[in-house]
Amino acid sequence: MKRVIYLITFLLALGLVIPLKASVQIKHIAPQFWWAEMKNPKLQILLHGDNIATYQIKVKGQGVQLDEVVLQESPNYAIIYVDLAKAPAQTMQIELRKGKKTISIPYEIKQRQPDASQVKGFDASDVLYLIMPDRFANGDRSNDQVRGIHPDVLDRSNGFARHGGDLLGIEQRLDYLDSLGVTAIWLNPVQENNTPEGSYHGYAITDYYQIDPRFGSNEDFRRLVQQAHRRGMKVVMDMIFNHCGIHNYLYADMPSRDWFNYDGHYRQTSYRTVTQSDAYSTDSARRIALDGWFVSVMPDFNQRNRHVEAYLIQNSIWWIEFAGINGIRQDTHPYADFDMMARWCKAVREEYPLFNIVGETWLNSNVLISYWQEHSRLAAPRNSHLPTVMDFPLMELMNKAFDEETGDWGGGLFRIYDYLSQDMVYPNPMSLLTFLDNHDTSRFARDQKQASNLDRYRQAIAMLLTVRGIPQLYYGTEILMPADKAHGDGALRADFPGGWPTDSINLFSSAERQGAVAEAWRLMSRLLHWRKGNAVISRGDFKHQAPQNGLYIYKRSLTDKAVTVIFNGTDAEQKLDHSYWQELLPTGAAREVLTGQTIDIHQHTNLPKRSVLILEY
Repeated sequence: MKRVIYLITFLLALGLVIPLKASVQIKHIAPQFWWAEMKNPKLQILLHGDNIATYQIKVKGQGVQLDEVVLQESPNYAIIYVDLAKAPAQTMQIELRKGKKTISIPYEIKQRQPDASQVKGFDASDVLYLIMPDRFANGDRSNDQVRGIHPDVLDRSNGFARHGGDLLGIEQRLDYLDSLGVTAIWLNPVQENNTPEGSYHGYAITDYYQIDPRFGSNEDFRRLVQQAHRRGMKVVMDMIFNHCGIHNYLYADMPSRDWFNYDGHYRQTSYRTVTQSDAYSTDSARRIALDGWFVSVMPDFNQRNRHVEAYLIQNSIWWIEFAGINGIRQDTHPYADFDMMARWCKAVREEYPLFNIVGETWLNSNVLISYWQEHSRLAAPRNSHLPTVMDFPLMELMNKAFDEETGDWGGGLFRIYDYLSQDMVYPNPMSLLTFLDNHDTSRFARDQKQASNLDRYRQAIAMLLTVRGIPQLYYGTEILMPADKAHGDGALRADFPGGWPTDSINLFSSAERQGAVAEAWRLMSRLLHWRKGNAVISRGDFKHQAPQNGLYIYKRSLTDKAVTVIFNGTDAEQKLDHSYWQELLPTGAAREVLTGQTIDIHQHTNLPKRSVLILEY
């Protein structure tokens, strides 16, 4: 019997149909297996096969209770709901009957690991390192092209084509990431994107339960997570509940039209997700924003359909349980139904109390973003149950502040001070994801001139790693990779030099990092290792004052320890007024983190242009 189970699981993993006595072909079973002793004992099993709805369906298993069998508009689907509250680990049987014929499909309920629910999520003690797997490193050239998976062309000269990066390439660079000092990696989507339209980025999923074979297998992904954990690093998985790829079997052969918005017909979203929180929004404006499709090749799920909701919630729980991931980044969070997404967040965190979820909340003000964080007074009485939101407004400000002159009432670092002084709108500012750039924005260095400006870089990295929140870095920032979104998304997602055997330079190797690149890498690594385990930065209070004479200073403190960060936001040397900044300055000698020197700030009256000091005491 075990051989049969393994064969079925193997065939499903390859995307092959399972002929059963030549009577019915099972094309998909989702999920492929489950676990006993989950906190929520309810399980949805989706069966997809030719004319499967013409069969009577029963379930046999110890303690397994069949709650419901739901047929859809398509005769090729049957949705089974079972209760496993009293069911031990076992192989139960799903029976399909037609007339005198009975077909039995084995379905495995695995034994859950004792500590599975205690998986630790990421928080402000972590620094996330965002990787686009196709563009980071190619560790297995044999999977560059996979028969039956499209597009099947590899072209590194084309920014919109597949380049061949994979999970093994990331696994082989875990030591590099550990030496850099990051504590968590966030991967852009790694699930199957079998579509000829070009999907190197991963956001057009065609099978939610399979890793794209050009990245590796499900087991390869689990091994990557395990290898990261051995180095004390966490893994965050990118998920997309708003939409799927147009070649996903759930769209190509829809269970029913109400699985997708507008009955599965393309209607373009307005992208104005502010309608979710806008008290004055019309119903039509709200509907087109939420139900419209992100693009024409990404059908928009109808999360108000209870079967869609169960499918998506279970999928995220399946990956947490199977691979042991430490967090989820939810793509286009405000484009999906607020109430369903709230139930999803709640369901995941009830199963895994220490887990964390960050939603992509790309809105242009702190007020709008705060609406999406759990316990927001602005959304009450509704609650999103979303612990972490992305601080896009701060990203925009940091991309301007270090290029401008800081005044006492505007410009430069005054923008940062002014913004942070409004943090009362957030239920939990320490749980905001902070960043300088990501895969959808211009890099912090838009061109080579900005990349060579190490004063700008030094101030930005110092602020990102010491201000409140959970910092996120984008791969290549440590080696000053530049890119401007005006040149297309492909430019933002360039290959990491050295990730391919044929690369002329390998910047994963310290021996090949020279000049400004070497200096930038050392600076970031020094700060990342200093920040690791530093409770003052991850849990300490935050105090600041309005800029004066171009200087901006803030202080982080916890019990008897403190860190003061001093910025000169001008192109001229500035005098430090000790009486004005007295409450934020150390009273005596302090260690300057970037240089390792001990200094007494009260003996310093002038700070060089565009300088930054990080004083630990």
